[in-house]
Amino acid sequence: MSKEEKHIDEEKLNETEKDLNETISEEASEINEEIVNEAATEETSSNDEVNELTEKLQQAEEKYLRLYAEFENYKKRTRAELDTERAYRSQSVLRDILPALDNIERALAQKGESAEFKSLHKGVEMVYESLLNSLKENGLEVIEALDQPFDPNFHQAVMQESNPEKASGIVLEELQKGYKLKERVLRASMVKVNE
Repeated sequence: MSKEEKHIDEEKLNETEKDLNETISEEASEINEEIVNEAATEETSSNDEVNELTEKLQQAEEKYLRLYAEFENYKKRTRAELDTERAYRSQSVLRDILPALDNIERALAQKGESAEFKSLHKGVEMVYESLLNSLKENGLEVIEALDQPFDPNFHQAVMQESNPEKASGIVLEELQKGYKLKERVLRASMVKVNE
């Protein structure tokens, strides 16, 4: 091989090397662009995923807080209902006892002069006082009516009468006692009211 051929081969080799370097450089540049684009796409999709997950987390937290508040309200409501039920559980029993109290009061209103009657009267009075005290310990209260202003929440007017000595709307006579359990009326007082 002559020098000239060697030189031509070297030139061709240099040109080929130069072309190869350019091609490699172009391909590296393209690959680099693809990697940057993929990274940007991944970062964007990663950011989208993070945003989506953050939004789902916020929704779950809000749902949890609402459910927690609802549950707390349910507990308070249930506790209040149970307290009310406990406070008034004896209501039906007390309501059933009221006619017996009325009968005892009627027996005590009877008059008699004999020693036997007075002894019996004293015994009935003791039973009445004992029963009334037990009922009061369980929350039963007598509704005051006589000489009180008429209150439809506590009194049932069954008669009216005109008495110039008393103010209008004042209870003149109590025909049947009224009772309440704590703040709840078991039976309103039957009364005669001044016109």
